[in-house]
Amino acid sequence: MPRNFHPVRASMTAMNAPIEQRPTGRPLPSASATPGRFATDATDATDVPACGGSAGVPADAPALTVYYDGACPVCSREIAAYQRLRGAGSIDWVDASRCAPEALGPGLARDAALARLHARRDDGTLVDGAAAFAAVWRRLPAFEWLGRVAGWAPVRPVLELGYTGFLRVRRAWRAPASGWTPELEGDLRTDHAGETGAVSIYRGILAVSRDGAIRAFAARHLETESAHLARIEAVLPAGARSRLLPAWRLAGWLTGALPALAGPRAVHATIRAVETFVDLHYREQLDRIDTLDPHRTDARLQALRTMLDDCREDEVAHRDEAAAALAAGSRPPGPLLRAWTALVGSGSAAAVTVCRRI
Repeated sequence: MPRNFHPVRASMTAMNAPIEQRPTGRPLPSASATPGRFATDATDATDVPACGGSAGVPADAPALTVYYDGACPVCSREIAAYQRLRGAGSIDWVDASRCAPEALGPGLARDAALARLHARRDDGTLVDGAAAFAAVWRRLPAFEWLGRVAGWAPVRPVLELGYTGFLRVRRAWRAPASGWTPELEGDLRTDHAGETGAVSIYRGILAVSRDGAIRAFAARHLETESAHLARIEAVLPAGARSRLLPAWRLAGWLTGALPALAGPRAVHATIRAVETFVDLHYREQLDRIDTLDPHRTDARLQALRTMLDDCREDEVAHRDEAAAALAAGSRPPGPLLRAWTALVGSGSAAAVTVCRRI
């Protein structure tokens, strides 16, 4: 060691020197080297795994927004598993089955986002299918190696083939038959079953009652409910309707026929109970549409909203007419009639729950 050598002073001198003169145990990157590449000599550069980035995210991985179908049980469980991993915080996760339309961004319709996994890079470009999975994996340190494998040209078609096969299987239990989001399709299925039951209620009344005023009341309402049913059938294909329609027809007929045997007061009390529930049910759907389309820019959703609101207003008119007739009676409903109407209300709520699933 030279006599006047001072190790600390030497290291500080080296640190303050121009970068070209700093001591290094390996060649410096060439001026033409791209990010994530190191030149091992003057003429050759080879790919090496990128390192760095926040939360273990590769430095060369772009920002990412992922659009997934949260209503698909398999898809949502897989996304939930990814969200628990290190690096997941660097991804924006958007549930396409619940988000507002503007959350999907330009060039991505809700139907497309529900049909396949999509990812949007920070430059706005969209990828889907196997390429979207590869983009997600590259953001997660635990799966980064798989993301790099998935990026190889020979591998991509194989992954896409496997993903397409999965989608065919998934369609058997998940794909909406209507083109609506799963939640809205469930709402419409309950509406269709409810209007089917309502038509049967008035048919049951007409089959039993011989009271002229009650028969006129039932005939008017039957016409309105039949129109509602036709409007809902126009937006809900047969494959998306409840498979228990025969049961709902029978339940509706009995709900009309049994009180008709007891007389006008029982009929009016029953209709008031039914329509009170229906009003609340339609209001919930209108609120859901307002959440999905807060600025009312989605023409299809707004057309659906108008139809449901029209139906709700008719049901409210039926409720008010029945309530006014009931109030005009000589005495209020007794315990037995109150118990019956409570049963009608709870039965309607239970039917809605079943219809969402079957």
